[in-house]
Amino acid sequence: MATPFVKMHGLGNDFVVFDARAHALPAMGDGLAARLADRHTGIGCDQLIVIEAAQNDGDARMRIYNADGGEVEACGNASRCVAQLLGPSKVETAGGVIEMNPAGDGATVILPAPRFDWDAIPLAYAMDTRDMPVGWDGLEAPSAVNVGNPHVVFFVDDLEAVPLKTIGPQIETDPLFPDRVNVNVAQIIGPDRIRLQVWERGVGLTRACGTGACATAIAAMRRGHVGRTATVEMAGGTLTIAWREDGAIAMTGPATTAFRGEVDLNAFA
Repeated sequence: MATPFVKMHGLGNDFVVFDARAHALPAMGDGLAARLADRHTGIGCDQLIVIEAAQNDGDARMRIYNADGGEVEACGNASRCVAQLLGPSKVETAGGVIEMNPAGDGATVILPAPRFDWDAIPLAYAMDTRDMPVGWDGLEAPSAVNVGNPHVVFFVDDLEAVPLKTIGPQIETDPLFPDRVNVNVAQIIGPDRIRLQVWERGVGLTRACGTGACATAIAAMRRGHVGRTATVEMAGGTLTIAWREDGAIAMTGPATTAFRGEVDLNAFA
C-alpha cells in the first residue's frame, strides 16, 4: 500500500513529512527513517517528520528523525514547514509545545524559553554556559543553550576560516555532551546581524538550521553582541529571531513545498 508524503524545505534544510493521523505508519525508529532519508536509495532528506495525534493539550504532535535515524527533540525549519500543513496550531514535540503561525510563504514559530543550566543542555559536568572554559583546535569559550535541543555556539572573526566539516563531528560527539550536540559557528557582522554555519547533530553540515539560528541569536543576545531581535544569515537564506519579553523565542522565515508523492514503506522494511 502506498503511503503519501510531502517533501518540503526551509532554506534548503529538507524534510519528508508523513501525516500519521490519516495513515498509520510502522515504527520509524527501527532504521526505517534512515533508509527513507538516504539520498541515493531512499526519498532523501535531512530529517523525516511524522505528524501524529496530540497526546496532551496540543492540536497535533510532531516527531523528528535525523538522517541517521535517531529521534530528536526539535527542528525549527521543519516546524515552519509543518505550520504550512496544519495552519495556526499548538504542536507537541519532545522539546516542548510550540506555537505555529503560518503567513504567506512562511511562518512564525514560537519556541519555549531557552534553558541555560548546565544539566539542561545537558553537559557532563557543571560549568558556566555563557562563557564555557573549554575549546577545540582554536575554537574557544563557546556558549551553550537548549532551545528544545542542545546547541553549542562559537563566535569567531572569520567564519570561512573554520574547518567545520572536520571539527564539527569531533565536538558533536565529545563526552562533554552526553546527548551529543549541534555545533554552531557564528560571526557578528552588525548590531542586529549574524552569519552562521551549523554542523547538525545526526545530519552533518546543513544549509540552514532553525534551532541553530535561535540558539546562536540567543547566545549573542546573552553576551550583548546584538539586541533582542536579530537576522541570522545562513547558506540557505535568512531567519529573523526575536527573544520576547515573556522569555519565548519567535522565529520567522520561509517554508516551501517541493513536491508530494507516495511511497511503499514495505519496500524499506
